[in-house]
Amino acid sequence: MTADSPNHKIQQLQRLVEVNHILSSTLEFPKLLEALADTASELTRSETASILLYDARKNELRFEAIPGKPSTSINTLSVPLDSSAAGWVFQNNKPIVIQDASDDPRIFREIDSALSFTTRSLIAVPLQVKQKTIGVLEAVNKKNNSHYTEDDISILENLGCQAAIAIENARLVEQLRMANSELMRHTKVKSDFIAIASHELRTPLGLILGHASFLKDYIPSQHQEQIDVIIRSAMRLKTIIEDLSTIAHKEQGQSRIRRTPFSISEMVATTATQFQKQAASKKIELGYDVPDEDLLLEGDKEKIQIILTNLIRNAITFTDPGGQIGIKAEKDSGYLKVYVVDTGIGIPEEEQNRIFERFYQVESHLTRKHGGMGLGLSIAKAMVELHNGQIWVESKVGMGSLFCFMLPANQQQAEAAARIFRTS
Repeated sequence: MTADSPNHKIQQLQRLVEVNHILSSTLEFPKLLEALADTASELTRSETASILLYDARKNELRFEAIPGKPSTSINTLSVPLDSSAAGWVFQNNKPIVIQDASDDPRIFREIDSALSFTTRSLIAVPLQVKQKTIGVLEAVNKKNNSHYTEDDISILENLGCQAAIAIENARLVEQLRMANSELMRHTKVKSDFIAIASHELRTPLGLILGHASFLKDYIPSQHQEQIDVIIRSAMRLKTIIEDLSTIAHKEQGQSRIRRTPFSISEMVATTATQFQKQAASKKIELGYDVPDEDLLLEGDKEKIQIILTNLIRNAITFTDPGGQIGIKAEKDSGYLKVYVVDTGIGIPEEEQNRIFERFYQVESHLTRKHGGMGLGLSIAKAMVELHNGQIWVESKVGMGSLFCFMLPANQQQAEAAARIFRTS
């Protein structure tokens, strides 16, 4: 079968289709490059082929694949852009054919010496992605001392188009893998810090609170305000440490749901009463609404208390004096819903998808002046998800916010919700 016969051309096209399938299913960079180089030499009936990619740091083309040569033996080989055939192809973004390379100055002979090889003829095409040249695909030494043809150029250009896209995709996947690995490393460092900090701060803070409370009974009245400041500040630190501890337990897989039946109606009423004094100090009206029938929920009471407490505390923090906060509980088709509504500063629409992220705070002078670490809502979300529930927010800047969390009323409903989440 001659190189120009119809059957040979059909076989070449079939091989290109096969290669395209291989390239689309292979993202391992070394294997991908090796397959490309092998196919280039096969389709052009050359003794060998190579792939060179541009190294922007050194402004040169570096060998990445040569059939039969391990990457460790060629990754130090490179050619300059201004005195090599591959460099000319890269800079001009055009193919090149050299039928007799014996005295051609464009052949970079140092590569021949390094590989104990003699280049007799060469064909090369640019590797281009979105009008950007990323490297060069070469085939070297046409077998039987034949000449490269227009068909060889066409075949190599088609292969080069496929190769460039596959190489770029593999690079992107590798970059994503490395970025994900780095993100996981940072996440672990952050998680370790949270766990250590929450543990190590407990003892000294306990001593501060204990001694401050003891001294309060003995310090003269003119210094009571100062001791009260110490106790309030220590209590605020205590809340932060408890939040950090909650996060640490969740991330370490130590959070477990201990389901027991209790009255969500009673929890809403009791929690609202506990915050009345804090709300009154800001001249905020705080009320609640629960139905006459007792709303029973089978869940982890302590964790659900954390959800409600964080939402109410958040509402008080971001509601200005003279505002209002309302809490409502209701039953809805096997779920219990609890709403916390305020007339506070509100949340910009573009920020609403991120407010449940850990340590996230809306970038605004309106929120920054209120302080906080941005943990309360992320903790509330974590506790809701442990119950296979959902939490969301509706808000308008300057008008206020509505936070709602919805929990399965019992174990059976929770298992059904978990199945829905897994398939969605």
